[in-house]
Amino acid sequence: MSRRGNNVRGPTSALTEFLRESGINPATIARRVATRNQPENQPQNQSVAGPSNSGDNVEDVPEEEQPDENTPQASTRTRRGRGRNIGYASDELDEPAEESPVKKQKSAKGRATAAAKAKAKKKAKDDGEYEGSSEDEYRAMSKNLWSVGGNGSPKPPAGSFETCARCEKAIHCGMFFTKYTMAANPPPGYLCHHCAKASGTDPFKKPAVPRKRVNAAEKRNVVSYQERRLPSLATMCIELITRYIDDVEALGDIGAVNMDEIAKALSKNRGLTPQNAHLFYDILNKKLRFYDATNLTPDALMTLASLNPNLTHLHLDYCGRLTSPVLLAFSTSMPQLTSLTLLGPFLVRAEAWIEFLKAMSGLRVFKITQSPRFNLECMQTLADNCKNIGELSLREIGLLDNEFADPLCSLPSLRVLDLAFPGIGLGEDGWMKIMEKHGSTLETLDASKHEGFTDHILQESVREYARVLVELRLDECLSLTDEGVAQFFGNWAYPISALKDEDHDMDVDSDPVEVSLTSLEPFTPNPPLRVLSLARNQGLSSAALTAAIVHSAQTLAWLSVNGLRSASSEALAQLKTAKELRYLDAGWCRELDDFVMKDVVTACTKLNEIKVWGCSRVRGVGWGVKRAIKVHGIEPSGGM
Repeated sequence: MSRRGNNVRGPTSALTEFLRESGINPATIARRVATRNQPENQPQNQSVAGPSNSGDNVEDVPEEEQPDENTPQASTRTRRGRGRNIGYASDELDEPAEESPVKKQKSAKGRATAAAKAKAKKKAKDDGEYEGSSEDEYRAMSKNLWSVGGNGSPKPPAGSFETCARCEKAIHCGMFFTKYTMAANPPPGYLCHHCAKASGTDPFKKPAVPRKRVNAAEKRNVVSYQERRLPSLATMCIELITRYIDDVEALGDIGAVNMDEIAKALSKNRGLTPQNAHLFYDILNKKLRFYDATNLTPDALMTLASLNPNLTHLHLDYCGRLTSPVLLAFSTSMPQLTSLTLLGPFLVRAEAWIEFLKAMSGLRVFKITQSPRFNLECMQTLADNCKNIGELSLREIGLLDNEFADPLCSLPSLRVLDLAFPGIGLGEDGWMKIMEKHGSTLETLDASKHEGFTDHILQESVREYARVLVELRLDECLSLTDEGVAQFFGNWAYPISALKDEDHDMDVDSDPVEVSLTSLEPFTPNPPLRVLSLARNQGLSSAALTAAIVHSAQTLAWLSVNGLRSASSEALAQLKTAKELRYLDAGWCRELDDFVMKDVVTACTKLNEIKVWGCSRVRGVGWGVKRAIKVHGIEPSGGM
């Protein structure tokens, strides 16, 4: 028996299953429409499902499976089959296959079957019942079904009375039939509004409009920087030059500014190589900076020194291949060098540093980061030979300890001093000596991660000696306290002698204090800071933050309070008074929310970059501005 006649289909929807169980299909709908003017109690032929192997179930077998002895019988069966349900013959799935007849008989029978089917389909098409080859026989509903009631008959006209099929009462308790009256499920009959609501369906509820799916990026108004749709002409030229940098010498003079932009573009993918580095070399060069010199070998670095003999400023980032011979080549090939900045020269030994510092007595700027072999002897050589140095940076030096204080004090007055993130660090007495020597001229001080930098240093040294300090960085100074830092910023504008006199006047039993001539000298307070970093100081809180903002709100342009977890929202709201603020790092300030950020962004019109990593209450909603601001760290599920 052929399986094509079983009408087997895949999974169906709940509506299709309901229509099948209720005996509703296109054939019955069309028949009801055609006979709606006839009496409703006219009996209809319905087939009863029987066992799959029963002989009484012949009418349920599909047309192609019926015996086709002659054409008239096939036509009669087709017309007779209109009165039964056309559904899934589930009981016929297990019907045993019939024995195959002889080839000749099968061929003749196939031709007779094809002719009978063609004739039956033609007649059904003329009657308007031919369904074609649709895969889903319940795919469409007749428009007349909207006017048909729950019992198959047309709905009563509006204003008539009907009886509820469930509670046996008049519809709406005596009210008229309306368009909101719903048909009973299962039919027949209608339901009153009370019974319809009890069944879980609101007859007055409008169908819900499907909501447009919004992706995660559009769920919140993320404040971000504005991207240019079209790159500038300079950007396109730089990208083109970078792409064909090996042949760029044919372009001639490019310009110092564009050269620096090309160097930045090359550093993004570490595209600077010994071959294309010659683009930046010139005997007339005074300044040279490579943002990523990872791929430059020692020979390439020696070539750099040979082809740029007149350099006065050299800045190399990620120069991990710079060795001791290369450093000595710098001292011989670039005698006019006055500024040297190296990031990562960890292969240079102490002997090479000593020889280089002895040869380069004209250095004014010396900044190195991550040089584990730079020891006390190197520092002493620097202090003995470099008498003109004004900017010194020894970052992440593993051997830096309290013994470095004496050589540092023997240096001339420094403008910039950076001793951040040492391996050991200076003690409290060492910082006292350094501030007494260089405090009056220091413009930039970075004492990050020095446990010896305490509240006493701020109160007795920085406040007493600092007069031109504009940049102060105190990251991870775990010895600082909230009360000490707040007191420092609150009293920085007043002389220490005056405060001591006030404290002495409160003690009536103390001896009188002699007023010296030094106390009568005019006091010049330190100006407000432009750069302040108090990041990752877990001991600091609202008092220190408030005092720092009150002291430097007029000129503060760069501020980092990352990690001040316990700072209150009221203290963070004081950030709006810093009108000159351009950079703000408020990461991991747990009390920071959108209301505070809205006030800060609205008040600080020059703000162009914000970092809010770890601020779970900041969602970026409600504080968007038209100007371009870079915002980093908004959590996708912030505030949820």
